[in-house]
Amino acid sequence: MGDKIFENNQVVIAGEIVSGFTFSHEVYGEGFYMVEVAVNRLSNYADYIPVMVSERLIDVTQNYEGQYICVVGQFRSYNRHEEKKNRLVLSVFAREIEFTDVPGEDVKSNQIFLDGYICKEPIYRKTPLGREIADLLIAVNRSYGKSDYIPSICWGRNARYASGFEVGSHVQIWGRIQSREYVKKLNEFETEKRIAYEVSVSKIDYIEAS
Repeated sequence: MGDKIFENNQVVIAGEIVSGFTFSHEVYGEGFYMVEVAVNRLSNYADYIPVMVSERLIDVTQNYEGQYICVVGQFRSYNRHEEKKNRLVLSVFAREIEFTDVPGEDVKSNQIFLDGYICKEPIYRKTPLGREIADLLIAVNRSYGKSDYIPSICWGRNARYASGFEVGSHVQIWGRIQSREYVKKLNEFETEKRIAYEVSVSKIDYIEAS
């Protein structure tokens, strides 16, 4: 059962550690920590991806900034209650970590596969330049009856195709995790810079009910 659940949410990223470890939470005496990894895109831009690691996988008392790692795991979400509402928090949950050399340009350093269900009406729109975009929210089952809710964005033909999906549609997607900065208005006088994470979809398939 565990392997089956793992198969529906697979992530591999390779990049540079750009932060220290910060404590997240503890489960049955096992501590989990957050660390940020910069993953290069082809466009000389880096995505800054939060990775959750167990203290049993890596020595979290050490500083590894500037070192390169490959992380195999899952893209997970949880709701954090703030400002009187829930905020979806996303991170890569590491199952395996390996220190590596600087990834070459031919190395696929950011890959994700999800097998899940559309859980919100797709939002289809066009940019001022006419580029087609569809925003999806995909629920991916996890063990113990839990689910991860993963925002995903489709472009062009994929966006047109995905815009016709109904809530509950079973889909599989392939793509990459990307980070995006935005400004959140807190009140009339204050704003705050935040980072959103989503899957940029390169391929999407609708799975017929058997």
